Parts: sequence; structure tokens; C-alpha cells
Amino acid sequence: MKSYKPINILLVEDSLADIRLTQEVFKEGKINNILNVALDGEEALFYLKKSGKYKNAVTPDLVLLDLNIPKKDGGQVLAEMKSDSDLKVIPVIILTTSAAEQDIMNTYALHANCYIMKPVDLEQFIRVIRSIEEFWLTIVKLPLNGK
Repeated sequence: MKSYKPINILLVEDSLADIRLTQEVFKEGKINNILNVALDGEEALFYLKKSGKYKNAVTPDLVLLDLNIPKKDGGQVLAEMKSDSDLKVIPVIILTTSAAEQDIMNTYALHANCYIMKPVDLEQFIRVIRSIEEFWLTIVKLPLNGK
């Protein structure tokens, strides 16, 4: 099923290998999407709030957020997003290596839409990204952002 309007995704990730792999998996997918990347929490918030060099950024339809990122961690980014009336409706998928129960509890308390542990195995990682694409980009009806 092709999407007429591209799905805009913001990937907040500092691992260049994970970024590259995610880009490749999404590129091979059936869904027309635009994947933008922020390498740290501050950059993610500038992008989301359309500050500085991101003043013309398109509001993402979905955010893939790692917790362990520099400058502002994923929990801080999530908290700021969910306390902002314009950003709180954007679905946020936590995609992280952390298995800590406290991280899981904290992110759900901050209204993350789901928490996915990032597999270390390459094939499993590809399967997870494909599952995200299948569920979040084909089954789920995302809010129209387009701001």
C-alpha cells in the first residue's frame, strides 16, 4: 500500500551505524517516507520547535527516540515534547538499548507511545525496524501534522 503523502519521521540517534541501517531499511520499505536525523537531544528539540537552521522543518508524523543521546537525553526530549501543546500529539517510539525497568516506567509516565529494546543482532535490528514500519506506517492512523 503506497502512501500518497510521505510520512515524515524524525530519528533521534547518535549511533552512525544505527542511523545508516535504519535509513537502509526504510529506503527498502514500501512506504513513502522522509527520514530526518538529529544526533543529540538539543538538535532534536531545535528541529521539533523549528529553531535556527530548522526554521523550515516539517513537523514529523512520528519520532524514533533513543534514550542514551548526548546533550539532552531522550527522557528530557520526551518530557519537553509532551509538555508542548504543538508537539505532544506526535507519536514517540522509544528505540533504545536500555532494558532498565526504571527507564521503561519513566518513559511511559512521560507518555511515550511504545518502548522497544534495540537488538544488538543485525538481523533482529532489521526485523524491528521493519516491524515499526509495518505497524506504525501502514496500520496505525497518524495525526496530520503538516505544520
